Amino acid sequence: MTAPSLNLTGVDLRAEIDRLRTERNAVILAHYYQKSELQDLADFVGDSLDLSRRAAETDADVIAFCGVRFMAQTAKILSPDKIVVLPDMDAGCSLEDSCPPDQFAAFRAAHPDHIALTYINCSTEVKALSDVIVTSSSAEKILSQIPLDQPIIFGPDRNLGGYLVRKTGREMLLWPGVCIVHEAFSETELMKLQAEHSGAPVAAHPECPAIILDHADYVGSTRGILEYANAMPGDTLIVATEPHIIHQMQRSMPNKRFIGAPGADGNCNCNICPYMALNNMEKLYIALRDLEPRIEIEEGLRLRAKKSLDAMLTMASNTVGQGDLGPVWVTGD
Repeated sequence: MTAPSLNLTGVDLRAEIDRLRTERNAVILAHYYQKSELQDLADFVGDSLDLSRRAAETDADVIAFCGVRFMAQTAKILSPDKIVVLPDMDAGCSLEDSCPPDQFAAFRAAHPDHIALTYINCSTEVKALSDVIVTSSSAEKILSQIPLDQPIIFGPDRNLGGYLVRKTGREMLLWPGVCIVHEAFSETELMKLQAEHSGAPVAAHPECPAIILDHADYVGSTRGILEYANAMPGDTLIVATEPHIIHQMQRSMPNKRFIGAPGADGNCNCNICPYMALNNMEKLYIALRDLEPRIEIEEGLRLRAKKSLDAMLTMASNTVGQGDLGPVWVTGD
């Protein structure tokens, strides 16, 4: 259900959102890929792991999640007593769409000796079928804690999975999903940009295809890319991920220049996530006012999905070495 379209002419949306935030005892969470005005009013802006932790720890009564549906569902899984609203319920994810739960269940059944290490960009139903959820910032650390002799299914992002295989040497059975945004980057156009800005490093998200990652000086999560941008010695960075993250870079590093990597023709907006773009100030205001669209999850499903998320939060915070942790996962029943 999409938030209703109303005539809000003359409404001071920022003031009304602030008023409702206080009245509702609400916290506003926003992903780095959200529009700049939503990032600016959020109580916290972060990547998927950061936002999951915030959702689990908040003492707010309402969580307004400026992101996509699987993120808001994750918040509800971790904080079931909270009201969780998403400004536009149509804000989905191409990776989630690429992994239907019935197909994933059949895939798991065909490989009963494998555990499922699953990227957080998936549905609640797929989380319930998984053993450990990972984010791009936690995947390598979590993978290092799984015994070397344990066969692994990794889904739904074959690009992130392939990057982990190349970097760690661990063999994994990869689900064939991709992110439509990161898949759209063009190697040819990226090379043109590198030639135009000689010496400028490239920072890329691991959801990008290997042909893009091969040109990157740094590969990491959105938070990792921000940290790299802050630490790099130069003043120009080419950024191969959804370009709204550049807003955070410009805010904290105004003396540096950040250039979004181009799509196939060098000029298209295909590197902007169409799902993230569905949220806006008007829809956020309506969501806080009406407490709709609201995330609801059947309790049995929520508890099954929570096991894999709890494993992620535990393993992402763990400091043990490879194989020392043992099987903290519990397969969904």
